[in-house]
Amino acid sequence: RYFIVGHLSSALDIIRTIRDPEKPNTLEELEVVTESCVEVHEIGEDEYLVIIRFTPTVPHCSLATLIGLCLRIKLQRCLPFRHKLEIYISEGTHSTEEDINKQINDKERVAAAMENPNLREIVEQCVTEPD
Repeated sequence: RYFIVGHLSSALDIIRTIRDPEKPNTLEELEVVTESCVEVHEIGEDEYLVIIRFTPTVPHCSLATLIGLCLRIKLQRCLPFRHKLEIYISEGTHSTEEDINKQINDKERVAAAMENPNLREIVEQCVTEPD
């Protein structure tokens, strides 16, 4: 149990500093991510399932997919343990949540998005820690 709690705070610490693509604020400051949006479950020996449910600032947020991509990239890079990652929009908080959930949990689509230089640059700006 203790390790899961440690992994929970570690996952939250990683995502709380991601910056919003349009605003100077972090996702935590905008309450897009909160402590209650992170779940960690043990699924095998030293392997965990990390589930993030984020809440866009508005129900028609055009950047929800980009925010999901930022969450995925930063967690994949920074989680200090073996993991599977599922990222969802909090139920009922976005007009196209089903489509976006599919997109940000599809490895091929994520890889294709990160091959786009413009998109990759935006993601890097959002996930890079401020100095």
